[in-house]
Amino acid sequence: MRKGFTLVELLIVLAVIAALMAVAAPLALNAVRNAKASQVAQNFRNIKAAFENWWNTERPTPENTTITKLKDSGYLSKIPAGFSDTITVTSVASEPGVYNVTITYTAGDVDTSKLQQYYPEVSGTTLTFRVQKWW
Repeated sequence: MRKGFTLVELLIVLAVIAALMAVAAPLALNAVRNAKASQVAQNFRNIKAAFENWWNTERPTPENTTITKLKDSGYLSKIPAGFSDTITVTSVASEPGVYNVTITYTAGDVDTSKLQQYYPEVSGTTLTFRVQKWW
């Protein structure tokens, strides 16, 4: 009697493995998409908090700034990947001393609907919020 597996047994094992992979692959990809959206949402929160701290502490003139400037000033520990370095600051004409701040994620590798589930204030891949000049 010979030892080993027959060709039919090997094909059955391969078919079972292929079926398991067909079920597991979409679940794994969905988990990766959720993790990426969660990471980008957290980076939006961190940049927003860093900007607000910088704005209220440094009392800058209302002008565009950069994420690099926030990091160099010590308000961010690192620059998150995929974000536009420019933070746009525009005045609100109807409200003196109030400014709209826009932060943009430019990498394009995140599902925007999942991103909005994690951070509803984000529109697409852009976060716009208001700050007020108190000084």
